[in-house]
Amino acid sequence: MNVINLDQKFSLFQDQWSPKVIAELNGQEVKLAKVEGEFVWHDHEHEDELFFVVKGELIIEFRDRTEVIKAGEMIVVPRGVEHKPIAKEEVWIMLFEPAQIKHTGEVEHELTVKDYDKI
Repeated sequence: MNVINLDQKFSLFQDQWSPKVIAELNGQEVKLAKVEGEFVWHDHEHEDELFFVVKGELIIEFRDRTEVIKAGEMIVVPRGVEHKPIAKEEVWIMLFEPAQIKHTGEVEHELTVKDYDKI
């Protein structure tokens, strides 16, 4: 049981699209990531994903619409829903997702992370 300072954790890394685990609870992981540019279209067949924007503005494209999530806002992407995150400038996000989730679902891509660093 330790207090986690998000600014301090974000200061520990610079790489993009590579989430870092900062906490675990009830089979879920809390991750931080810095993102910029476009990610890959993907879905998670069995897991929901929560995106909370800490800094900046995240765009998430869905096949039928686009959502813009600003700092202090969040969105839950339900399991099985294809999505593509985009950040025109660097965005800091916090993710809540099951520990067993695959970063890009079943899609293999150069941005795919297989083992998450814990910070």
